[in-house]
Amino acid sequence: MFSKYKKPTPPKNSSAANAANTATPKVNIAPVAAAKSDEQRKSLMKSAPTKPASAAPMDKEKRRKERLAEIKLELHKSLLDNLNLSALETASEQELRSEINAIASESLEDLGIVLTRDERQTLSQDLFFEVTGLGPLETLLKDDGVNDILVNGPQQIFVERDGRLQLTDVTFKDEKHLLRIIDKIVSAVGRRVDESNPYVDARLADGSRFNAMVPPIAVDGSLVSIRKFKKDKLGIEELVNFGAFSEEMAAYLQAAVSTRLNVIVSGGTGSGKTTTLNALSSFIDDAERILTIEDTAELQLQQTHVGRMESRPPNVEGRGGVSQRDCLKNALRMRPDRIIVGETRGEEVIDMLQAMNTGHDGSMTTIHANSSRDAVSRLENMVAMSGIEMPIKAMRSQIASAVNLIVQASRLQDGSRRMTSITEVTGMEGDVISMQEVFRYQRVGLTPENKIIGHFTATGVRSHYSERFKLWGFDLPPAIFEPMVAE
Repeated sequence: MFSKYKKPTPPKNSSAANAANTATPKVNIAPVAAAKSDEQRKSLMKSAPTKPASAAPMDKEKRRKERLAEIKLELHKSLLDNLNLSALETASEQELRSEINAIASESLEDLGIVLTRDERQTLSQDLFFEVTGLGPLETLLKDDGVNDILVNGPQQIFVERDGRLQLTDVTFKDEKHLLRIIDKIVSAVGRRVDESNPYVDARLADGSRFNAMVPPIAVDGSLVSIRKFKKDKLGIEELVNFGAFSEEMAAYLQAAVSTRLNVIVSGGTGSGKTTTLNALSSFIDDAERILTIEDTAELQLQQTHVGRMESRPPNVEGRGGVSQRDCLKNALRMRPDRIIVGETRGEEVIDMLQAMNTGHDGSMTTIHANSSRDAVSRLENMVAMSGIEMPIKAMRSQIASAVNLIVQASRLQDGSRRMTSITEVTGMEGDVISMQEVFRYQRVGLTPENKIIGHFTATGVRSHYSERFKLWGFDLPPAIFEPMVAE
């Protein structure tokens, strides 16, 4: 009945067939679906938030999904037993789908299970994802509206849409099912995760960033975080239309990047630092040689001359690790015009500051900080943690001469992302780094729907780099530095 993708089955005598029939009874799905104990139901009710992230499904719908999950588990075992996995590498998607449908139909017939047409289609799609993709996560990865996927154990999967977390009705069968998908992801990139190495960073085939932590460190089931890779790069115009910053700020940033000011994008987790860095990189001249250094390759630069580097963790024996600092040191020997570090978080800060001070003007990086002043403090702390003995004044002088501009990105409580501040570093006053804010996001209030009301405005301070802008051909009108008058 099946094509070349089914494993050859050895001949069976009648006694072996009878034994197989005896060992594999027909599955009665309804009692299994109803077998949830009161204690399990109570634990699920206790874990529910006061305001559920999504409407609770009806009991009938819940039982139907549990029934389909049980059937899918049985059919997936049947597929693994029947499919010739080595032959699947050369199979087209249409051939594979047809083969899975055929094996599933025969298995359902053998089990004595009758499904509706919609249930069959859903089941076939889920089985296809189990064999070729990442199981239940596949539908979320294909959803363009999802930014992050957060798995808290097999029964609780959250997604982020429009800056808000939502609980989905997608689940894994059990912890073994979740661990199998995790192992499938990490083994594809040559990593491993188990009790001796309970956490791992990896990158999916589409470039999405993946992190997992498994028991016993993860107490209530494996924890998975996926930051999805954006296929469509957001440019400056799109970000202005989305309200991330104003046209005046965009004109100023274009002048700053084009005139090779050293820029740091600071912000919290999920505030849009990498998106902002991508957008700023669009102002770099196409004739320049750019080298990018990241832990996980996320930057999407559109210039012609770009060299991309990615750090590598050590292997099982603790050898072969390549840090961002190693990449940065090597990048200095590769004749870069600009160096862009995806995120500075450790000892590589020393080499980054030296690069900014030694002829690599226009370099950029991101750091975690809550404000522009905090960003400078973070740089000082990272220099101190690198183990280099340096007087505090010399350290601050190094930072003040290396960093020209700090762009603060924030995710506000309504889920929106804004460029809340643009601050210039103007030098030293005694032992203190002097800074001046040029633009800010001014909050006014909240709507009844808890949406933030506010506007972008200049602070009234003339840019410290105005003369530099003029020399490079960017004569910004004085009006863009005038504060907005409240109506």
